[in-house]
Amino acid sequence: MSDLVDPVASEGRLLLAALLGIAVIVVLIIVARLHPFLALTAGALTVGVTAGVGVQTALDSYTAGFGSTAAGVGILIALGAMFGKLLADSGGADQIVDTIIGHSSPRALPWAMAVVGAIIGLPMFFEIGLVLLMPVIYLVARRSGQSLVTIGIPALAGLSAMHGLVPPHPGPLTAIDYLDANLGTTLALGVAVAIPTVIIAGPVFGLVGRYVVIGVPEHFEGRPDEDSATRPSFAVTLASVLLPAVLMMGKALADIFVDDEGSAVRRTLDVLGTPLIALLIAVVVGMFTLGLGSGMGRDGVGKSLESSLPGVAGILLIVSAGGGFKQSLVDTGIGTLVAEKVADSNISVLLLAWFVAVLIRLATGSATVATVTASGLLAPLTAQLSTGEVSLMVLAIGSGSVFFSHVNDAGFWLVKEYFGMTVGQTLKTWSAMETLLSVTGLVFVMALNLVI
Repeated sequence: MSDLVDPVASEGRLLLAALLGIAVIVVLIIVARLHPFLALTAGALTVGVTAGVGVQTALDSYTAGFGSTAAGVGILIALGAMFGKLLADSGGADQIVDTIIGHSSPRALPWAMAVVGAIIGLPMFFEIGLVLLMPVIYLVARRSGQSLVTIGIPALAGLSAMHGLVPPHPGPLTAIDYLDANLGTTLALGVAVAIPTVIIAGPVFGLVGRYVVIGVPEHFEGRPDEDSATRPSFAVTLASVLLPAVLMMGKALADIFVDDEGSAVRRTLDVLGTPLIALLIAVVVGMFTLGLGSGMGRDGVGKSLESSLPGVAGILLIVSAGGGFKQSLVDTGIGTLVAEKVADSNISVLLLAWFVAVLIRLATGSATVATVTASGLLAPLTAQLSTGEVSLMVLAIGSGSVFFSHVNDAGFWLVKEYFGMTVGQTLKTWSAMETLLSVTGLVFVMALNLVI
């Protein structure tokens, strides 16, 4: 759990430092339109200087947090991006989509799209998954005669839920790292929360498509026919996608059921289930099952892996800068102050975590910024929580981070343009779905807290 650091200044000064730091981040992102990496860096330094620790000390805290986060979460993000690119370039993602959709009746199509969104969303960033799935959403909506909203919202719910709740996505992984949560426990609870949440925010809420009827854009010509023989099979693709999650879950189960820490089984599963090892194994296996298995060749596999990294450079910088911001909050004792205030009140830690993430999400429009900032601010609270409660705190923050996507979120405009909706229609569908996803996620997190 996080170590508590004695406050370096008075309560009033530290409160001012925290508020100024967050205000700087919000203003620079919203008003100055700066990249969140620069905003988080400026916010971290503002916290240190305002708290009175001096510029050099503030820099030391920031660089220490930045470096440790880049060395931990940053590597996992890079590996996840490599695997996601292999999945897309090999045709494995198309194979998953076509197999599931091909076995679905018209009435079951929204449910099938939710499953597709969740599976594709597991290894891929939301924006990449959306771009990949839009041709499929167009095609299914046209062939079934259903509204683009009815077909598309469930897929978006699956993508968004994975983005906010289930590792190895950057948001949950970052929160796990900052809060020192157990990855296996968080993964298991994340899936338990994500399944009913996707059902409610996806196929059930997707019925709003009856009232917001959006047709497929006229310029859509369908996907080009591909030789399915060059794709990896559905079974091989699905096994490759689920491999890292299975390895991580194996470690969690070994921790629970294998008492002898020195046994060969326990040691082996502990190593294989470590996030870095699990994702590294997934990438190596994917090179053979997805890459070479689909006829990409060694050069094709190499180019796919290489081209995956530029697209996640911004995410890497944001997450690492968030680590620097977190360390500034910890080293000045602001986190300790927050922990003491919460301990002296009747506020639910989980509700507070969700609420803080919601506020930052609404202000900045970024789920990633909301996750890293809220996790850094509330990290010291984990000292009073059990292992299961820390994992639920990760999920509460993740749920809050997707709350009400609106005009300051790039995802809002991406969905609006792809679906050909007005701003009002986008608010009624996409924004409402994200809000329902967030609130439903919190409800199930709170429900789990009653039994954990």
